[in-house]
Amino acid sequence: MDVVSDAIAAVRLGRPSSARVRAGGSWCVRLDPYEGAGFHVVLAGDCWLLADGGEPVPLATGDAVLLPHGAGHVLADSPVDAAAAARALPLERYREAPPRGGGVEMLCGKYRLDRSRVHPLLAELPAVVRLPAGAHGELQAAISLLGGEVDAQRPGSAIALPSLLDLLLVYMVRASVAGAAPGSWSAALGDPVTATALQAVHADPAAPWTVDRLAAEAGVSRPTLVRRFTPLVGRPPMAYLTWWRLTLAAARLRESSDPLAAIAARVGYGSPYALSHAFLREFGTTPGRYRAGARATPG
Repeated sequence: MDVVSDAIAAVRLGRPSSARVRAGGSWCVRLDPYEGAGFHVVLAGDCWLLADGGEPVPLATGDAVLLPHGAGHVLADSPVDAAAAARALPLERYREAPPRGGGVEMLCGKYRLDRSRVHPLLAELPAVVRLPAGAHGELQAAISLLGGEVDAQRPGSAIALPSLLDLLLVYMVRASVAGAAPGSWSAALGDPVTATALQAVHADPAAPWTVDRLAAEAGVSRPTLVRRFTPLVGRPPMAYLTWWRLTLAAARLRESSDPLAAIAARVGYGSPYALSHAFLREFGTTPGRYRAGARATPG
């Protein structure tokens, strides 16, 4: 897969959840911090969002907002300060008896993520990413499809809705990365040499990569690859390869019952012992204990 797809797939857990929320009159609701990524899409009307420690963000029809680190936040009919936010009603209680005369309609949801192995491409995103209506055609198409599926008892909706929510996440992250500031990790994807080396590693992490082989793949010398790759990615090429292989191993341990030998071969280790040694050094626990702990964690 490509780097963005891998960055999402390696940390995503379970299925996303979403709900249609309608609000009207004077209203202010709170959503607590969450171990994952939250999102809101304004289907009609307008409102304001205030993340903990942030500034009020206006949202209008067609806007989407991603909270990639699960920040606690408030949604309201007008700009709110910290004092007003402290009096906000929890969203769950508000939805039990919302006021009549809706002024805004939103799709609110969240994705579960494994915070222990967040890819730096996602880790560098700000607490709130606002994606204005009309700025990203693919995103708007996904929003339109979601608006027609949520709450609808249509044949196949049980499959269509979570699939569209997954697509929404991809489009939101893609748009966020495309709009990232110069000097951010995502700049690595804009550098032809670094991007080629990253793509090679992500396309075949089990290959017997060396710095020389990656340099040849990128069409540059070994020193040139190291000089361009390291400052953009934050790790030398081989250190990034090791980190990514162990991230993939952790994901397979969480999500599958594959034997350790199969996982080792899949991520580029010659034996279960070699993987176990590297895994213990990186995670501070054995693969077996990591898998048992992941299964004991509620989904």
